[in-house]
Amino acid sequence: MTTTVRVKLPTHLRRLAKVEGEIQLPIEDPPTRDTLLDALERAYPQLRGTVRDTTTGQRRAFVRFFACEEDLSNTAPDTALPAPVLSGAEPFLIIGAMAGG
Repeated sequence: MTTTVRVKLPTHLRRLAKVEGEIQLPIEDPPTRDTLLDALERAYPQLRGTVRDTTTGQRRAFVRFFACEEDLSNTAPDTALPAPVLSGAEPFLIIGAMAGG
């Protein structure tokens, strides 16, 4: 079974993926952060390596994941996505973190 979730990307990744606005992304069960990212990289191969390291599969240092006003960046990759994301009420946000001085 598949679930369609809403995904919002930062501007630089939207440009790279050649998309405007929000993405409607079908993901396979079980709907977890990793299955969502797997589906994103399959649908937009040009994003492979920009969100997760291609060797380790770990989240890149300056990328954060949010949903339902909660930081999901450090949750286990196989943690289920929040119910409002699965129902389409809330998007899954991929954010480029800021750094500098």
